[in-house]
Amino acid sequence: MDEVLANNYPKFLDLYEKVFGRRPSEDEYMGGKIYDLPGANDLRKSLHNPGWFADLPVIDNAPKIVAKLYEKHEVFIVSSATEFKHSMFDKMEWLEQHFPFISHKRIVFCGDKSIAHGDYLIDDKPKNLSAFSGEGLLFTAPDNVNLQTDFPRFDNWLQLDDFFFGD
Repeated sequence: MDEVLANNYPKFLDLYEKVFGRRPSEDEYMGGKIYDLPGANDLRKSLHNPGWFADLPVIDNAPKIVAKLYEKHEVFIVSSATEFKHSMFDKMEWLEQHFPFISHKRIVFCGDKSIAHGDYLIDDKPKNLSAFSGEGLLFTAPDNVNLQTDFPRFDNWLQLDDFFFGD
């Protein structure tokens, strides 16, 4: 979900600015995580806070394209939500708000996405795609923008729409 459906970066940028009194530039964090900036490692602890995942912005066009996929295919949302125990409730509520058409029976919270099997996996982490049995599709996120992989890369949901539907 994170960096494919939901965007964590604006919240981390706000937190960084609150803690350090300035907002980091894209040049500073592009190619990594904001909490990987010098002195900012403690910001990652926020992922364990109740409510962190509850109000993340939706990635542009994701609801529209996922709804289109959902109408024609068996779509599951797979999130490694168990890494952050409070995220499961937040993520379920978030999905109900932004993707109300997705049945609770098609939401999988796990600790390791290698349990997922299917034709395609859209993810921002090559390690998840490498463990997947089907075709992995890399969704561009600020932390993976410089990574070279053999996975087809998609910068946005409109490109995925074109990949699946050729519109």
